[in-house]
Amino acid sequence: MGQIRKTYDIDFKRRAFILFLEEGLGYKTVAKQLGINDRMVRRWVAHYEQEGMEGLKEKRGTAAGSRKGRPKKAMSQEEELVRLRAENALLKKLWELQRGQEKSGVKPTKPSKR
Repeated sequence: MGQIRKTYDIDFKRRAFILFLEEGLGYKTVAKQLGINDRMVRRWVAHYEQEGMEGLKEKRGTAAGSRKGRPKKAMSQEEELVRLRAENALLKKLWELQRGQEKSGVKPTKPSKR
């Protein structure tokens, strides 16, 4: 399983870059004082230098644009009816295949893993 990422609020990040920029402490010293990894301090300072306070805001889980995911295609009733009939026919064929194998005494086979 993946690790759960901890998020830090803007005040905590601000404290880290103040220690670094204004007090002149090193990345590792700041990280040790705050109990975090020095790479995080480096990243926060870089984001602050590039974007200011906006760079310290949490960006995970927010999309850049209004397009989230694949656009849904609107189906007319006729198109949906055709799709459902095709799906129904496929399921009927599958059911008949499985029923035919059971009658002949052949066990349905599972697809092989390669």
